[in-house]
Amino acid sequence: MLRRLMAGGLAAATLALALAAPALAEPTNRDPAKAPAGTYELDPRHAGLVVRVPHLGGFSRYTMRFNALTGGFTYDPANWQATKVTISIDPRSIDTEIPSFNKEIAGFFEADKYPAILFVSTAVTAGPDGRGTVTGDLTFHGVTKPVTLDAVFNGSGPGVLGAGIRMGFSGTGRIKRSDFGVTNAKLFAGDDIDLEFEIEFVKK
Repeated sequence: MLRRLMAGGLAAATLALALAAPALAEPTNRDPAKAPAGTYELDPRHAGLVVRVPHLGGFSRYTMRFNALTGGFTYDPANWQATKVTISIDPRSIDTEIPSFNKEIAGFFEADKYPAILFVSTAVTAGPDGRGTVTGDLTFHGVTKPVTLDAVFNGSGPGVLGAGIRMGFSGTGRIKRSDFGVTNAKLFAGDDIDLEFEIEFVKK
């Protein structure tokens, strides 16, 4: 009887903890001026960049994903507008879900010659709803150009069971591949590349 009661109590506690965990992991603050100061590092398990490119004359907007992102920033809530974000993307991490096509696309990027796509922010804005822009220098295919991304600050707060402090961001943007000298795919793809990103950073 005692064993049954203990087993039942343990099961109930486990269930309660499991049900409480999502609440503990939700963002607790969406005001960038109230986010904790410190150095934040990109969480590669919760970061991705999706790109969409017109196929031929526009039969579809072919969708791919870059899987290997690294980066981070140092954050001061008293001067968050001065935050400098650095993101590096491995062009060989392009994922079409077709291995042979992945290599073909990476070939258009000349990934062996230009092994990193780099974004370094120069200005950050955000309104009271967390929506704003991130402007920075994008180095892609050996060419550096200014780019402005629309971004949303999804909030900051503890991770699962209170482990670590994290910040989350979503955003979109558009670039022209011809601006960066990627013209070897012009017979197959349109010039406009739409970008969508979802990124979380964890306080070190």
